[in-house]
Parts: sequence; structure tokens; C-alpha cells
Amino acid sequence: MNMITFSARRIGFALVTSLAFVSLTAVPSQAAAKIQHLVSPGGIEAWFVQDATVPLIAMEYAFGGGAAQDPADKSGTANMVASLMDEGAADLDSKTFHERLERRAIELSYNAARDYFRGSLRMLKDNRDEAFDLLRLSLTEPRFDAVDIERIRNQILSGLRRETSNPGSLASRKFLEIAFGDHPYSRSANGTLTSVPTINIDDIKAYKGRIIARDTLKIAVVGDVDPATLGKLLDQTFGALPAKASLTPVADVVAAKPPQKVFITLDVPQTVVTFGSPGIKRNDPNFMAAYIVNHILGGGTLSSRLYHEVREKRGLVYSVSGSLLWMEHSGLYIGNTATRADRATETVDTVNAEVRRMAEEGPTQTELDEAKSYLKGSQMLALDTSSKLASALLQYQLDKLPIDYIEKRNAIVDAVTLDQAKTAAKKLWGDGLITVVVGRAPQAAATPVVPVPKAN
Repeated sequence: MNMITFSARRIGFALVTSLAFVSLTAVPSQAAAKIQHLVSPGGIEAWFVQDATVPLIAMEYAFGGGAAQDPADKSGTANMVASLMDEGAADLDSKTFHERLERRAIELSYNAARDYFRGSLRMLKDNRDEAFDLLRLSLTEPRFDAVDIERIRNQILSGLRRETSNPGSLASRKFLEIAFGDHPYSRSANGTLTSVPTINIDDIKAYKGRIIARDTLKIAVVGDVDPATLGKLLDQTFGALPAKASLTPVADVVAAKPPQKVFITLDVPQTVVTFGSPGIKRNDPNFMAAYIVNHILGGGTLSSRLYHEVREKRGLVYSVSGSLLWMEHSGLYIGNTATRADRATETVDTVNAEVRRMAEEGPTQTELDEAKSYLKGSQMLALDTSSKLASALLQYQLDKLPIDYIEKRNAIVDAVTLDQAKTAAKKLWGDGLITVVVGRAPQAAATPVVPVPKAN
């Protein structure tokens, strides 16, 4: 999956103690196998690949909502809920619940992405009944014990305090604030040092009650289970959930227009640069052309233009890359790099020059052909385990792609023309970049200075 979801990382994931389980997750799954649209007896739908290569089942699931549903004054609510959903359920307290998971080598976790409240479940085939039952309990009867709430709150606050001196975190937060203003996408999914202490048990229960419902549920399953058995498990696990969620409407938004540049003073060894521009939504007809030109410009490979110009040619940085981020209501292009304070200005200028050149000239036919070849060849490598395939199938559903998208993808890549690629490049980068620089003062000349915000 090539989307950065700004997800709030789960704190205290269930540990996997079985070496056998770990080794099984590395065995390639049958990515090319037929994807079934399974409908359970109770009407719960899932995309499903039956794969008996190894006795393993991987399931990914998501509910609409995510961090964008946080109350405006209580950012981080979704993250807290995600961090608490596997901290005990029904008559099992946190310690007992985790012991049950670990004893059977079951992985169960939740995270709050920008638009979705997501979860993962992985188990050995022999432990599927207990795994699905523990998931059912966590969804329908989470305990939200006061002692667990305060422990998780303190862990989150500790992480937020560390972020106040982390240049990458400061740059990302400021970039989102500039890009999205007062839209929910501008708020950190982790919350703030001000908001997290105010989130109480009523907020947690209210969020869970509004979000966890069947009408927005998407499920992907890959593994050693037959369709009839899986249908029964899905009904037992999700069937008792409320029929409908109660989501607050979120407006579509276009990121702020470049160029804009902000400098944040922070005494750190390396200066961090975050740069970007308005992106493109996943349902845009020109999405694949934009995806390809992003790969050519700075898609994380050693052959990208940014890597060649900024690192190989000038030795300014160790790494530099950019990505397209697509969300339900917007899109972004965002890139990152880091360099010495005395070379930050040269680094920013070089990145801007390469982005401008791509916008004005577009890629060459050779670059386009090579990018297509790479993206087609790497697709199956990105789906070489049950877990990866399940994650991809869930994402395709969230992106509203057809069930046979894997089969069609290479043809879609091949169909992109040079003119379409040039048009996409101009649309993405024709106005320049929003740039946030965090580091020591020498490179601050002639740029707005924003002091590091005090912990709040």
C-alpha cells in the first residue's frame, strides 16, 4: 500500500511469542488467487482469498470515521479508543486478555487512521475460534477500565512530549496546519498535550458508540479457512454490532496553494525539511499518471530525480523522497529530507529546482517506461504474504476500487501516456511547494521565523 494514513500508532500491541507464527507470516501467499466476494448468512460482506499454503489466517477490517471524527477540542480521542480496545473486554481484564492473546500467538490491534478506524487480526488456523471470539469481545464489550485509560493516556502524553523536540514531528504538524487550516485534517491524530488530558471515559464510550457499526464496515480475509466457516465467524464476530454509525460530516478540502515557506528554530544536529503541495484524490481519472510521475521525481528509489540531484550529485542529504497521500476528502503530495544546517538552503533550493523542472518539462519517455516497468514488477512483491495481501484488499475497498483491480492494475499503468504524465506533473507542482524547515538558525535568513511552540 502506498498511502500514508497519518495513523496513530497502537501502544502496547499484543506480543507474538511463537516463532512458528512469525515464520509463517513470511511465507508468500497466493496473491494471484481468485478474490471472492463473500457474503455471510447474516449479510456481512468481505473480500476473501482462500489460501491453504500455510495454516494461517489474516484479517484486516475498518470502520468509517477515524481521527477526522474527533471532537474539535479533543483531538486524539480516536487514538485513545484504538489504544484501549484490546485492553480487556467483558470479564477479562487487560492482563488476562493479553495473556489469552499471547498464549495462542494471536495478533490483535487497532489504529486510528485519518478517515478510518482500522483493525488487524492474525492467527494460526487451529486458534481461529478463540481469536475471532476475542475480537468479538473487544468490539462489543471493551472494558475501558480507569486504570488502563490513565496508563494509556500517560503513554500517549509521554510520546507527545518527545515530539516537542523532534524536528520531524514538528515539521509534519506545521505542514498539516498550513495545508489544511481549520479542517479536521490539520489536527494531529495523536492529539496534543492540551487535548489528551481532557478526554474522559464518556468521550471514549461516545466515540466507540458512534463509529463501530456494521454499515461502514469493510473486511478482507486471506488464509486457510473455507467460505462457509468464515461466513459463520464473521456473523459471530460482527453480527451484534449496531446497524448504523453516526458520523459527523467532513467537508472536502483542497490543500493550501503554494508557494509558502516557514522556518521553525530548533537546536538539533540535523535540519529537517518537509515539502509538499496539493495532491490528487484516489478517484481522480489522472491518479495513475500522478502516481507514476511521483515515482520518477522522488518515489523512494535510488533512480529518482530527487535522489540523483540532491544526494548523488551534490551529497547534500542521506535520503530524500516524496509520496502521494490520498484521503477521503483531499489529497496531498508530501516529501521529506534532512541535512546539515549550513546546507539547508542549498538543499531546499535544489529540491525546488527539480520540482519546478518536472512541472515545466515533465518526464522523458525513457523515465516513463522505466517507471512503468518498476511499478508493474514490484506489485506482486508488495503482496507476497497473507498479511500484505489482506491489507491491500482492504485498502482497495476503502478506495472504492473493483474487486479485480489487481488483475487490471498493470494495464492501467501501461495506458498512461507521456502527455498525461506531463499534465499530472504540472497539476501537482506547477505552483511550487509548501516548505517547512526545522533546525538551527543559519538558514533562517529571509524566511519567516516561527518559534517552537511551548508544551501545552
